[in-house]
Amino acid sequence: MTSSRREMTVRALARVEGEGRLDITVRDGHAERVDLAIYEPPRFFESFLRGRHYLEPPDITSRICGICPVAYQVSACNALEDACGVIVDDDIVDLRRLLYCGEWIASHVLHIYFLHAPDFLGVPDSIELARTDRAAIERGLALKKAGNAVLDVVGGRPIHPVNVRVGGFHHAPTRAELAPLAAQLEAALDHAVATVDWVSSFDCPDFDVDHEFLALQHPSRYAIEDGDIVSTTGFHCTASEFARHVSEHQVPHSTALHATLDGRRYLTGPLARYSLNSGQLTGQAAASAASAGLGPRCRNPYRSIVVRAVEVVYALEEALRIIDRYRRPTPPAAAVSPVRRVGHGVSEAPRGLLYHRYELDADDLVAAAAIVPPTSQNQAAIEHDLCRAVEANPAASNEDLTTMCERIIRNYDPCISCATHFLTLTVHHR
Repeated sequence: MTSSRREMTVRALARVEGEGRLDITVRDGHAERVDLAIYEPPRFFESFLRGRHYLEPPDITSRICGICPVAYQVSACNALEDACGVIVDDDIVDLRRLLYCGEWIASHVLHIYFLHAPDFLGVPDSIELARTDRAAIERGLALKKAGNAVLDVVGGRPIHPVNVRVGGFHHAPTRAELAPLAAQLEAALDHAVATVDWVSSFDCPDFDVDHEFLALQHPSRYAIEDGDIVSTTGFHCTASEFARHVSEHQVPHSTALHATLDGRRYLTGPLARYSLNSGQLTGQAAASAASAGLGPRCRNPYRSIVVRAVEVVYALEEALRIIDRYRRPTPPAAAVSPVRRVGHGVSEAPRGLLYHRYELDADDLVAAAAIVPPTSQNQAAIEHDLCRAVEANPAASNEDLTTMCERIIRNYDPCISCATHFLTLTVHHR
């Protein structure tokens, strides 16, 4: 009996927070190899944080990502405030949550309208979508503008905000400075509800996943800026215990690390957040989730676009709630000074759980840093999904397999989504 083997390489995964490609080898209908390969040189953020003053990491780490800089700032602040033994007051927590809501809105809307929706609508990109459905793109732009406005007013600018510091903020806006945001966010809320209706009508493949879901959970609210770490198997730990359970390891095909939870594959991000915390959605967000037919859990990554849309509704409602009851923090930041040498912090980036750990030396300089982003945590799960899809479609043409794999990757990550609109495919028959 002769065996058949085919190899495919999807080259140049540009803007996947770096550079990467997808390599697939299929033998006799079995996916022998599916490698999401990140081949860029290390960016050395953890290394060049060493020797910096303990107040500097929030500004430095925000440059890791232009889409979710607030996530890096907040996780860094949480870790360093842990090292300082500081619990910031409720007014600072609210302002930090408001800033994070702005990032969720801006990032989710970018993904929904400009990176993900074209997959469901038979168009190659958002430029073509603007020609076929101008109203949709204008709705997306209005929502993105609203998220950017929150980042600008609270963070000092919409990209890489400069107003965040350990302990709080350099400047706390007045109620008068926040008031103009309310009208813009109210109008955006209508657009967000319409977005849920729009994406819930998309035809999604039947493709539930069996990954363990990992996300933050807070006792009184849908977790964004802080919380304990829980999973769908009953796992629970605090930020300080994260590194005991989540281990990163090098894989031969990638310079990016892969992560496991006590040796198990897992997934973080919108599906995990929603499935673990959907009961904490309130108001219009809860109503929109119900009308979209999400149920208490969602395990279909193609429907992550619906979950993101529901989270936009929630973030807008939260932002409006915070502005309505806003009390200006006085002072805008708590006094901080290290009282212990190690601090841990977590928050929920739009793409999932983001962990920071800092070890400080006797001179209050960073002696060691560890940053575990959601992208690396999700890579094993993405490869598993790609393997399933390839094996389920052995007769698919190379072109169809490429399209299918691109769609699966785009389900998960805005940075990867941006990249996979520009892939080429090389096939080797042996």
